[in-house]
Amino acid sequence: MKGNFDSIINTEQPVLVDFFADWCQPCQVQAPIIQEVARELKDKVRVIKIDVDKNPTIAKKYEIQGVPTLALFKKGQVVWRQSGLQNKKQLISIIHSHS
Repeated sequence: MKGNFDSIINTEQPVLVDFFADWCQPCQVQAPIIQEVARELKDKVRVIKIDVDKNPTIAKKYEIQGVPTLALFKKGQVVWRQSGLQNKKQLISIIHSHS
C-alpha cells in the first residue's frame, strides 16, 4: 500500500484519510459519518480508509497514536488532522476550506 498511498495523497484534490482499526468502537461510529461526507462531496474530496494494524508503516510515518484519526491531505501534505470523533458538519466545513 505504501507506494500506492503516496500517489493517492499527492494530488490537487483533497484526500480525507480515515486511520482506523477494526477493534476500535469509536471508529465504527465514525465510519457512517465518513461515508455520508464522501457521498455528499464526491467531486470535491477523495476518501480512503487506512487500517493501522494492516498498514503499520504508514501509521508510523504519520505518527498515528490513536484511532480514529482523520487527516486531510493536499499535494501530499497534511493540511488538517484530528483524532477522535468528528461530526459531519465539521468535516464538510474543513474540506470546503481546503478545496
